Amino acid sequence: MKTSVRISRGIESLFGTKDENIRLLETNLRIRTRLREDSLELDGEAPDVDRAEKILSDYVALVESGHIFQNGDLNSYLRVVTIDASTSLKSLIDSGRQRTFGKKVVTPKTVNQRIYLDAIERHDLVFGIGPAGTGKTYLAVAMAVNALLNKQVSRIILTRPAVEAGEKLGFLPGTLQEKIDPYLRPLYDALFEMLDADKVEKYLERNVIEVAPIAFMRGRTLNDSFIILDEAQNSTPEQMKMVLTRQGFNSKMLITGDITQIDLPVGRGCGLLEAMEVLRGIDEIRFVYFDERDVVRHTLVQKIIRAYDRYQEANGLSRQMSLRWSEPPQKLAAPAAADDAAPESPSTH
Repeated sequence: MKTSVRISRGIESLFGTKDENIRLLETNLRIRTRLREDSLELDGEAPDVDRAEKILSDYVALVESGHIFQNGDLNSYLRVVTIDASTSLKSLIDSGRQRTFGKKVVTPKTVNQRIYLDAIERHDLVFGIGPAGTGKTYLAVAMAVNALLNKQVSRIILTRPAVEAGEKLGFLPGTLQEKIDPYLRPLYDALFEMLDADKVEKYLERNVIEVAPIAFMRGRTLNDSFIILDEAQNSTPEQMKMVLTRQGFNSKMLITGDITQIDLPVGRGCGLLEAMEVLRGIDEIRFVYFDERDVVRHTLVQKIIRAYDRYQEANGLSRQMSLRWSEPPQKLAAPAAADDAAPESPSTH
């Protein structure tokens, strides 16, 4: 199939340095291109040409509307839209706009953060998976606050497992609430960044916003709610299934986690790893994966994550880690000590 897309402006940024953008389109979509006087001719199988035409049409419309693609931006976007047919170039650009969440203005800083926000808007169940510092939790809370303030939902439910580096709740001083509050502190921190303190307190008192450990979710049906399960790598398969089946009518659910920071005792299966395997074929569920390029903390954090990835790959630990949390206890080796995952860092201007 052959077709042409008329391009009168922005041809330089479309082709990119040494034609890298066009080569990416050709490789990922299995098409051939030829530049004419004022158009780009596309040749290939009909579905591939149709996708390329849609991408290029979005590009032309964006350029004509005044959007300017900075160096390297278009290549990053094309890598996403040529791999993920459900994402359009226009939706990626739109999701990168500044958004006001309560008292905070937030701008996604990476392509994956933009994909994440777009996925949250378009899907009722989203998994955000990746290392600490990529904005998974912060952006999730921001979207929850936005939905509440815009009356899209009537309440926010924030939950996470009370498991951290082997500590037991029973050894901590105080009441039950005082015992669990330290585990939920990152969620409180994100809330107080989005809303004034008195408003947060009022919402908490009225249960408009509920922050609780995962055990408090059992037996409930959460209608008209925005539900966030944070630190999901520390949930068991039973807990993960229980939380996923709490979702009611007019509700959104976000599951966030870092599979390199599993603090579960030896022999306990990881609910997040199992869910990634069990649910990956369901079209209505979206998985967004972050990596070290999405870390918005100190630049050293990116280098630390890459160093650990190289070390684990060189020592064959990545595969062992996945197996470790899914094999029966008798096959398991003693676990290495895991560091506490740091709270998510804001992705703001």
